[in-house]
Amino acid sequence: MKLGFLNPLFERPGPWASVYFDTALTTEDALTRHELAAQEAVDQLARDGADRPTCEALHNALLGLKRSTAPAGHALFATHGEVVLDAPLEMPPASAAQAWWSALPHVEPLLELTGTRPSCLVAYIDRRGADFEEWGPLGTSPAGQVGGEQHPLHRTSAADWSERRWQQTVENTWDHNAGVIAEALAEAQRRTGAPVLVLAGDPRERRAVHDRLPSQLREAAVETEFGGRAPGSRKERLAEVVEDARADYEERRIREVLDRFHAGRHPDRQGRLGAAEGVPALIEAAREHRIDALLVSPDGQDLHREVWVGREPDQLGLRRSEIAYLGDEDPRMARADDALLRSAATTNAEVLTVRLPETGAEDGPAGGLGALLRWVYDQETEGAGHATTG
Repeated sequence: MKLGFLNPLFERPGPWASVYFDTALTTEDALTRHELAAQEAVDQLARDGADRPTCEALHNALLGLKRSTAPAGHALFATHGEVVLDAPLEMPPASAAQAWWSALPHVEPLLELTGTRPSCLVAYIDRRGADFEEWGPLGTSPAGQVGGEQHPLHRTSAADWSERRWQQTVENTWDHNAGVIAEALAEAQRRTGAPVLVLAGDPRERRAVHDRLPSQLREAAVETEFGGRAPGSRKERLAEVVEDARADYEERRIREVLDRFHAGRHPDRQGRLGAAEGVPALIEAAREHRIDALLVSPDGQDLHREVWVGREPDQLGLRRSEIAYLGDEDPRMARADDALLRSAATTNAEVLTVRLPETGAEDGPAGGLGALLRWVYDQETEGAGHATTG
């Protein structure tokens, strides 16, 4: 999963109020409990030092949330009197409301409550063209559309020479439109970065588009009869197909990354490492934008370890003096997981939640935090770096 949707949070200095709120209550007293939970969250923030405008903005936003079973809750992030992001949750938080006031937005619970499933690009295809839609962590959003030639599109039942020629022209139009759609779909995938692709529509049209996709996309694409451009298409079943495709990709990706992580944590013949684990090594890697995939085990003991951070994502260290050296004279303390997730989001690194019983892996990253690196590094050189900065 890429965390680019969180970048609006990291473009502001903070401090931040982070609230995880359960909206799945359906009891008779749900409204009263909703109001009490909202007030308790705001009171907790005020006790922790949150400013009044931010508390008021969050209180109004919490009271305005609708109660339903889907989504199961919301994560709200606010600073300087403004709610900057409202993210839907797939699972409710552990309690009716959880609130933090901190230097960085507390985003780690999002990995558990929304999952780290990748975005999916859905193409609704017919003979005339296609509509594209991205299914991501914040719901669905339009991702473009394309139209092909509009005439001729329909066959006839006659069998004389002129009609057979007409039918061939229709076939040529279909083939042309399939190529146009495939090209536009490949561009939409490059633009969105969604690694999962679902083709919805009539069998002939979606198969024709599938066959004209670049080989890498053909292998990743899933076809379904559910959903389409026509009114009344069975889109409720489409959601199941999309979620299954996203879950399958996530499972394969976690196993692949863990295999590479286990191999990369051991030095190669030149003594170089392709993976890092533990807070000191990850801080060094984050400073140099070397994290390619960040691994997070939710129960790891290092997630809540405190580190020092500056305004910029690559300003992080184990000591306050390091942040001043990196150019920020007003360092603040933050959780290690939030500091590393900020770095991952702003450097377009992938983030994966590693639940060891589910993956079947023999072991995960030390302390619950690890990374695949964008390039290998010399173990001795890295160790010397830690000696001077730690």
